[in-house]
Amino acid sequence: MADDATTTAPREWNAQTYHRVSSPQFTWGQAVLDRLPLRGSETVLDVGCGTGRLTELLAGRLPHGRAIGIDQSVNMLATARTATRASVRGRIAFVQADAAALPIAGRADAIFSTATFHWVLDHDRLFRSLFAALAPGGRLVAQCGGLANLERQHQRAAALMRSPAYAAHFAHWTEPWEFADAGTTRARLAAVGFTDIATRVTAAPVVQPDRAAFIEFVTHVIFRPHLARLPDARLQTAFVEELAALSAADPIPFELDYWRLDFDATRPR
Repeated sequence: MADDATTTAPREWNAQTYHRVSSPQFTWGQAVLDRLPLRGSETVLDVGCGTGRLTELLAGRLPHGRAIGIDQSVNMLATARTATRASVRGRIAFVQADAAALPIAGRADAIFSTATFHWVLDHDRLFRSLFAALAPGGRLVAQCGGLANLERQHQRAAALMRSPAYAAHFAHWTEPWEFADAGTTRARLAAVGFTDIATRVTAAPVVQPDRAAFIEFVTHVIFRPHLARLPDARLQTAFVEELAALSAADPIPFELDYWRLDFDATRPR
């Protein structure tokens, strides 16, 4: 049982399951990628590349360039390397690294990221890392969870965590995510030197088709940090079953109340 003062999300994922169930993240990411203008010869970082589905699309837009997929998870990167189509593998490199300490300085023409930055607690450090990785004139185009992201689901989980069956396992719990608002994000980006900043938060609810799909999704995507605190499969199953029962009774059953924070910015020349 983890009992550290600051909760962090588990670094490792069930990558094969994520690859299969992450259609919402993939759909959002396609729209973010469409915001990134490319000539086709750039070097572009996909920070938090996961299993590489979007990295593959990015590489398809770089016939004379290079995509670098970056993730902390060994499992995600292993799946990305095997799942990526052979036709674009020569234009992709996959690198294990921390988004807040990128091992690249001043060489990226652009940074693309989706569904990742809310897992980084220190956004000031994160944005300094992104700024340092970009070449002068380089673009940042990103999306992550923001503002009231999954508030209904997280409030229900918080109530369960305080109940007698689970309370002992959540000692010293702190939220392992940073869901910032548009104004705070704009100020943080400006503070590290970004210009041409645009930020916004929009609702993006996702409805799972049934109880089984809801349980699989929240187990492997949303509530990984919570389940990592529970010592055995029996408690983990009970936890998500209780959340599923509550969600089944919602006006729209099994709706996940996602909110997305979009931001674009430039490192000045």
